[in-house]
Amino acid sequence: MNQTDKRLFLLDAYALIYRAHFAFINNPRVNSKGMNTSAVFGFTNTLFDLLNKEKPTHIAVVFDTAAPTERHIDFTGYKANREAMPEDISIAIPYVKAVIEAFRIPVRELPGYEADDLIGTLAKKAEQLGYTTYMVTPDKDFGQLVSEHIKIYKPARMGNGIEIMGVKEVCEKFEVERPEQVIDILGLWGDAVDNIPGVPGVGEKTAKALIKEYGSVENILQNTDKLKGKMVDKFREFAAQAIMSKKLATIITDAPYEFDEVALTLDPPDTEKIKAVFGELEFRRLSERVLGEGISMASAPASVAQKNGQMSLFDMPDDTLGMVKSTEAIEDKVSILHRFDPAKVDYRIAQTESEMQELLGTLLKQKNICFDTETTDLESLNAELVAITFAWEEGKAWMVPVAEDKKEAQKTIELFRPLFESEQIEKTAQNLKYDLTVLANYGITVRGKCFDTMLAHYLLQPDMRHNMNILAETYLSYSPIPIEELIGKKGKNQGNMRDVELEILRDYACEDADITLRLRNIFEPELEKNNCKKLFEEIEMPLMMVLAAMERAGVKIDEKALHDYSADLEKDITLLDKEIQEMAGTRFNIASPKQLGDVLFEVMGLDKKAKKTKTGQYSTGEDVLSKMLGVHPIIQKILDYRSLQKLKSTYVDALPQMVNTNTGFIHTSFNQAVAATGRLSSNNPNLQNIPIRTEKGREVRKAFVPRGEGFVLLSADYSQVELRLMAELSKDPGMVEAFRLGQDIHAATAAKVYGVALDEVTSDMRRNAKMVNFGIIYGISAFGLSQRLNIPRSEAAHIIEQYFNTYAQVKAYMDYSIEKAREHGFVETIMGRRRYLKDINSANAVMRGFAERNAINAPIQGSAADIIKKAMIDIHAAMKKEKMRSIMTLQVHDELVFDARKEELETLRALVKDKMEHAVITEVPLVVETGTGMNWLEAH
Repeated sequence: MNQTDKRLFLLDAYALIYRAHFAFINNPRVNSKGMNTSAVFGFTNTLFDLLNKEKPTHIAVVFDTAAPTERHIDFTGYKANREAMPEDISIAIPYVKAVIEAFRIPVRELPGYEADDLIGTLAKKAEQLGYTTYMVTPDKDFGQLVSEHIKIYKPARMGNGIEIMGVKEVCEKFEVERPEQVIDILGLWGDAVDNIPGVPGVGEKTAKALIKEYGSVENILQNTDKLKGKMVDKFREFAAQAIMSKKLATIITDAPYEFDEVALTLDPPDTEKIKAVFGELEFRRLSERVLGEGISMASAPASVAQKNGQMSLFDMPDDTLGMVKSTEAIEDKVSILHRFDPAKVDYRIAQTESEMQELLGTLLKQKNICFDTETTDLESLNAELVAITFAWEEGKAWMVPVAEDKKEAQKTIELFRPLFESEQIEKTAQNLKYDLTVLANYGITVRGKCFDTMLAHYLLQPDMRHNMNILAETYLSYSPIPIEELIGKKGKNQGNMRDVELEILRDYACEDADITLRLRNIFEPELEKNNCKKLFEEIEMPLMMVLAAMERAGVKIDEKALHDYSADLEKDITLLDKEIQEMAGTRFNIASPKQLGDVLFEVMGLDKKAKKTKTGQYSTGEDVLSKMLGVHPIIQKILDYRSLQKLKSTYVDALPQMVNTNTGFIHTSFNQAVAATGRLSSNNPNLQNIPIRTEKGREVRKAFVPRGEGFVLLSADYSQVELRLMAELSKDPGMVEAFRLGQDIHAATAAKVYGVALDEVTSDMRRNAKMVNFGIIYGISAFGLSQRLNIPRSEAAHIIEQYFNTYAQVKAYMDYSIEKAREHGFVETIMGRRRYLKDINSANAVMRGFAERNAINAPIQGSAADIIKKAMIDIHAAMKKEKMRSIMTLQVHDELVFDARKEELETLRALVKDKMEHAVITEVPLVVETGTGMNWLEAH
């Protein structure tokens, strides 16, 4: 092998594992056992991409060990400030090693030496043997090791591509002549993470300037008389600390470890072991990428081995966590992933009318049937039935084909009307709301008790995904027939279900009904065990029926008004573009983050310390620009420009494209099984995110209008429901009294916090109190409050202290919520909806703090969600009972919107207000404000 052929990749294990874990911190991947698999998933993705793209000849993954190193002995404070490893990472480590073992990649570690030292040693030895070595790590410290044949390899992340740093790149980044001078930079600069002290007062910029002038730490110390200002005293006082810091930052390259070329050679992976570990981790899509096939999922009911509100790894006792050293232990827990086998099931077709009549007779004798629809479209309003399948006994199912001819189709469906509209027969389905709408297209109203397996699983495991394939693999160890086998992959060339041969369609469709029935049999007892049954039967299932009716009704928009508004926005955007270009003094593309960053920070020089992203361009996100408000008028103009561009593209131009050509309305989809808090979300369009804090954003609501002559819009909105629930749950007498007296809660809070009379409260006092009132619900800190109010942290801390002195029971409730979560592993809403907080006892302060804030907020936000859901159910039932022609059309946060018949308006207003304010019995009154108008903005 020549130099270019011998390519060694050394992976910095913990750096990559931590990086992967925190990449998913806001949306962690959690499997059915409650295990956070983010770290393993991210690491495995990186590993597979590297193997696939780079094709290394030699490879190793290098780990730290628990043994102290020479650095710890020389400086007892070394890494002393590091947070404890998050428990999720601790649990993930054995799995990462199992993945590495399954890929047959050697692991290297050396007690008494850090992974950095072992990587440095192996890299330098490999260089002598003619290798090009790539150190796979995001760690900047490795820059000191870079040479002609040793490079840093930063894996792709969050849209940024792979970055390879050689001598040129390292020297440019650190502004040095030679890579080894990186050690001097780090020695001066220090490292807060590793607790390397450096020289006080010397930051990155100063360190680079000093090394550029003097070349090394030692040379600086020999020339302290040439330094300027306070630097003279700093370097004389901290000379020894500077030398020690440089030593701590130096990666060892002569550790006692032999370089074994043969052992480091990349071998083919062990596919069986990969299947086993991927099966336990439930890496379905990754398995398809790596192996080109599905893998087995360990089967476990939703509440098995539940301990303190979280699923334990492998369903094992806690004292065995972290003890898995290889895939053998994993393989023992993995069941075989079954696939469709016609010999093991009895799937039939009822094709003639007599066969259908016979099937119907059998179905009408059942107490509970499971059904599924096969259709022509994912959009339920546009979908035509191709087949309906029924199951009432595991392993058996019948399919009824539905003709394309509308008269024939209606005739077939009418035959089964007695079944669907029977009040005595319970119906089970997966994502039942879709099936209800499809059947409604044919005039069928499903009646009687219903069971939706998707919603059942949502209550049992709110953080998991809930589609049928995943549920089948997870709970039944069964991989359903892929729809791609019937109609091909998604895209313009995908086929139609009507074109599928009847026998093939039978197997696919009957399987769906059969699987759903089996899932119901697993989930139903779990709902009872997890105290979710009442919430499921009294809130989620009835609400699903309400949402189906709302989606079908749709909302009307004024397309011309949006078209006109789009033209107005385009003028505003063009004007802002011109103003920004003039302020910048140069032409550039404002929509290009790179060009914008160059203009703001290089051409205009607005921030000499501006940070760059991993790809080397300046950060110009909203958070960065918002902090720069006041630095230059161009910043506000850029934020306004972006806001109008987003408003125009996301709503003003998009909404008319979403009008259903058959109905003339927009039919948003309400998502019941997405937010773990219990809140509803919506998509196509996402109505929850229509901006209402700006005048321009509020204009979008003007386009939502009554559905026709004789209608007017009615809006009903809970007033400060989350604050009222804080008062209700905490029972704080001062807060309860303020709400019972109908006082302005923010003014009342300000009066008490600032110690003034109610009529002496200023607008600034009220503004500060309002921020604290709402911030407390989300566990706001003094730092967070100071940032939001732009006041000193000490003042913010004083305001919070006075707040808790005023509302002592609120503080007691917050402490109680956290303690309850620590004891049980979860918190609950007023209706018993649980939010599991597995990091509540974490040794890692960041993870624990996040869980503690959720412990405070989840009962309040979740209770607000439960209350409006209950109100929607009660209102829908009352409107139906009174045979009203008015229609409930929208739910957005704490607001409901109705198309009200003008002659029913006052009756409806009173009904809605009553049902919303009395959805639950509370000591603190729930208050609902209503408004009417000829558009949503006017009504709100």
